[in-house]
Amino acid sequence: MKKECPKCKGTGSIIVDTKVCEVCDGTGYEEDSFEMKNHFKGVNNKAVAKFDLDGDRDVPCEACKGKGTVNVVEKCSKCGGTGEINVCGDCGKELDNDNDTYCEDCKKKQKQDKLKRKNESSKKLKVESDISGKQIVYQLDGLCDMNDLDINGLYKGKVTRVEKYGVFVSLNNQVWGLMRTRNTHKKVGDYIIVRITQIKERKKEVDMAPAHVFKGEYVVKKLTKKIKRTTIASLDENKLKKIVKVYGEVMQIQQTSGPTIFTITDETSITWVAAFNEPGVRMYPDIEVGDAVKVIGEVNQHNGEIQIESESIEKLKPAVADKLKSLIAKALDEKAEPEEVDFLIKSPVLDRLKPKMREAAKVIRRAILDGRSILVRHHADADGICAGVAMEKAVIPLLKEFNPDKDAEWYYFKRSPSKAPFYELEDVVKDLSFALEDQERHGQKLPLIVLLDNGSTEEDIVALMQAKIYDIEIVVIDHHFPGDLITKKLKDGTVVSGDKEVSADEIYGGEVLVDEYVDTHVNPYLVGGDSQITAGALATEVAHIINPEIKDLIKHLPGVAVLGDHAEADEVDQYVKLAAEKNYTKEELKKIAECIDFEAYFLRFMNGRGIIDTILGVDNLDKHKKMVDALYKEYLKRVDIQLKAVMPNINQTTLDNGIILNRLDVEKFAHKFTFPAPGKTCGFVHDKIVQELGDEKPIITLGNGPDFAVVRATDAVNEKFGFSVNTIVDELKEEIPQAGIDGGGHECAGSIKYIEGLQDKVLNEFKINVENLKN
Repeated sequence: MKKECPKCKGTGSIIVDTKVCEVCDGTGYEEDSFEMKNHFKGVNNKAVAKFDLDGDRDVPCEACKGKGTVNVVEKCSKCGGTGEINVCGDCGKELDNDNDTYCEDCKKKQKQDKLKRKNESSKKLKVESDISGKQIVYQLDGLCDMNDLDINGLYKGKVTRVEKYGVFVSLNNQVWGLMRTRNTHKKVGDYIIVRITQIKERKKEVDMAPAHVFKGEYVVKKLTKKIKRTTIASLDENKLKKIVKVYGEVMQIQQTSGPTIFTITDETSITWVAAFNEPGVRMYPDIEVGDAVKVIGEVNQHNGEIQIESESIEKLKPAVADKLKSLIAKALDEKAEPEEVDFLIKSPVLDRLKPKMREAAKVIRRAILDGRSILVRHHADADGICAGVAMEKAVIPLLKEFNPDKDAEWYYFKRSPSKAPFYELEDVVKDLSFALEDQERHGQKLPLIVLLDNGSTEEDIVALMQAKIYDIEIVVIDHHFPGDLITKKLKDGTVVSGDKEVSADEIYGGEVLVDEYVDTHVNPYLVGGDSQITAGALATEVAHIINPEIKDLIKHLPGVAVLGDHAEADEVDQYVKLAAEKNYTKEELKKIAECIDFEAYFLRFMNGRGIIDTILGVDNLDKHKKMVDALYKEYLKRVDIQLKAVMPNINQTTLDNGIILNRLDVEKFAHKFTFPAPGKTCGFVHDKIVQELGDEKPIITLGNGPDFAVVRATDAVNEKFGFSVNTIVDELKEEIPQAGIDGGGHECAGSIKYIEGLQDKVLNEFKINVENLKN
């Protein structure tokens, strides 16, 4: 093959020097000149007057082109003056002999390839054998090329052009040839069976002849080119425009206005596969989410991301599919296993909870790898919001790492606050509606639901039950009282009845009513703990297990959460000290918690990602202090206005057993539809009274509306009298069944709901039950 000489650039000569032009003696002009006006003909006088036509004009020298010098050249030694060299038609190597077409290495390789194709052609193609004795007619798939043909083989093709001397037949988009015949009745578009007579590799031509086979005497077999499997993780820019074969499980199917997009995963990573025939038409309708498939196609890029343009997508046979799914599940399970990390603080309760916390972390990591969206529901207070933000900061970096979608953090993670400290029917209806709609419209898998600072109590069961009807996996991280343990698991693994008396530090697990509807349940009560390690602290610990790299970013959040929930325990002091490593004082943590509660009131059902991040100091750090100072000032102002309105209207009574009972009708004596809401107002009133009387006194504050009551109590009431809001609620349910009583919470904080018409009876019974408590 001839190629331009690289040395002389095709000129055949090399410049070695320059010399003075002999024609013009170096002037660059010829000796003769000419008068311009003698050559300016056919123009009227008015136009001619605009030009200076008088005088002589110099003529540039033709030999040197006006330069005055000419090049001294000699014949190119590389090409011998021809301007061309001979190179190998395959590898491009320069050849010594001008008559050769290929180098010796390529000639040898061609002979070997030809012999290999001839002797091992059956190994290159995966062909089903025919056991009926009928002739086999092969139909090439889209990837087969000329090398996959056999001389004298029968193939099914399509007529693409008809001429007098024969017809042109296409076997697929890559292989076509001429069938010479003078007597053809075929027309363009007809299918025809041909016999291969000659393969001209150098010319890329195939000669064909009519195949004399009759219907019923042959079977058509599809030929699939044998390609080695490629793992998804190895798809990169080096494989662009190359044909690959990928095995994987379908995670999502999305129909666009153009192609159908399949999201698939194998044991290494995730990618997209585009299938197109007609705009907006669903390709491969028999393939559904969860199917194991074989994809063959060309690697391309779409919006900067690797994507496979499919040539074919096939379901794998059951045995192969099961093996692949098992391989994927094992690989993802290993990848989902969290690192071994220490807790942020020292706590025997956390140590006993560790297996469940690691289980929760693994489930969340696995959901990310499975391509499931994660829906986080949390209580809309400082504790719940800290829990949600900690989980958000752990999950989003992993979504960006493992999910190829650049918008994965918006499509695969959602954080939503709940007004109530339990999973309400209103919440689950919204969550299910969006999840089922996404499944129908975008082919997404149903989400993993993560409940933070709610999900443990009997009030959650109805909503949990509804979610489980759709087999949605649920993780609960909560610190509310879940009810009495049905069973207890001891340190040695023994499971005993929940009624059996054992010390708290011997309990390493337990079962409660909601566990029937929850897949993973993290709650201190399950291991003999209490509510003082709040959901915000627990969720931050789990977030740290999920993604240890965010430790420094979120380690102050438990301090905000525990102080916002007025928790008191050794763990609380440790979390406050931990926040001090980031220069947060206890007062500043309280201030942040109060600002979170204030802002949450106005955010209502919005997650407020950017604003909340700023207040908590996990983003926009330059605005953090200004935001907290501004909100806290308004917070104090509104609390002061509310307290001035309610404090004169407190009905305070000291009961016979010494308990100080304070009652406030928030419906009549508190500002409505503003911050603080009734529940918070009761808390502020209680704190003010405790500040005046001392926290060692047994004090209970009850703020009631028409059909609800909010209860706050000092620890002294619980320690001396065994007071618990949950116990009071259970007693009222039995005593006044017609009141429709519901509610609960922590031992010293909670709420009660009832029918408005029985308000007086419910509140009176509450007072009697408190009065009957004995020291």
